[in-house]
Amino acid sequence: MLENAGVLLVNLGTPDSPTTADVRRYLKEFLLDSRVIDIPTFQRNLLVRGIILPFRPKASAEAYRKIWTKRGSPLLYHTQDLAAKLSLSIGDGVPIEIGMRYGNPSIRSGLLRLLERDINRIVVFPLFPQYSSASWGSAVARVYRVASTLGNVPAVQVVPPYYDHAAYISACATIAEATLDDFAADRVMMSFHGLPERQLRKSDDTRDGYCLTQSDCCGRIVPENRNCYRAQSFATARALAERLGLSEDRYEVTFQSRLGRTPWIRPYTDERARALAESGVKRLAVLSPSFAVDCLETIEEIGIRAAEDFVKHGGEELRLVPSLNSEDVWVSAVARILQDPHNSLLAQG
Repeated sequence: MLENAGVLLVNLGTPDSPTTADVRRYLKEFLLDSRVIDIPTFQRNLLVRGIILPFRPKASAEAYRKIWTKRGSPLLYHTQDLAAKLSLSIGDGVPIEIGMRYGNPSIRSGLLRLLERDINRIVVFPLFPQYSSASWGSAVARVYRVASTLGNVPAVQVVPPYYDHAAYISACATIAEATLDDFAADRVMMSFHGLPERQLRKSDDTRDGYCLTQSDCCGRIVPENRNCYRAQSFATARALAERLGLSEDRYEVTFQSRLGRTPWIRPYTDERARALAESGVKRLAVLSPSFAVDCLETIEEIGIRAAEDFVKHGGEELRLVPSLNSEDVWVSAVARILQDPHNSLLAQG
């Protein structure tokens, strides 16, 4: 059933090392992507080359050094471990490779390694559960661009966003339960990566404009918001809360990692964590359901900085729930999503 198919796991990427030079190189490639900073080319170059790159790499390198391990970047080795385990789980000689949208190993190298094998189609699995143009869209667009330059262009199929897929939700909940059962949190926060509001509005293809026009526009998935990252994030949170048995007054949804002065989607994770501490919440558990593997944004931004800020403002402990990483339940979930008959991907051998 899986004959002649290869799988490419695509993740965001990471610097080669936590040095300022390598971080600068990584940030340059990342931030000059027109899907990440979606402003006119001249303004983007001025912002990135003239303002961000002269100053931000040093601070970012310091942050990366806090999470760097003997194996290197957590984002990279967790993705590598996931690929290795998935290969054993799927079996049948299905090759599994990884490719990073920015940095190494590149999407090109991953595609070339797959084409060295006896396959006639490639299934791309973006490690971004929710759709956004800046992550899922950029990664998939890059795969297609690279594939189009190859001598023998392979058949490329892409796994659609799986933000509410039962296997993904079950894996997230299983991992979260281990922390929540041990921690006895006063409140649970589900922190998703943020986006500028303008990017949400660009995903709205309705004639009159639906995005952010009403307070409950993300309350359920409807045709008008089917491509909306915020709506998909809330859908993930609702499914997780139901699976974890969390009532509406026990959890909340927030968005992190904003950059610049333009409005990003709210509420903001750092502001809410601080406000919860000041309001008397003592024990806060934080899930990061938009991150398939732990990385700078989970380990350093939430697990270190947000945790310290929470205690500083009156809380006792903020505990980060680990991401899916390469846990067995996630490996099984990825295999199930790949073979989901609704996707009809690996099942076409």
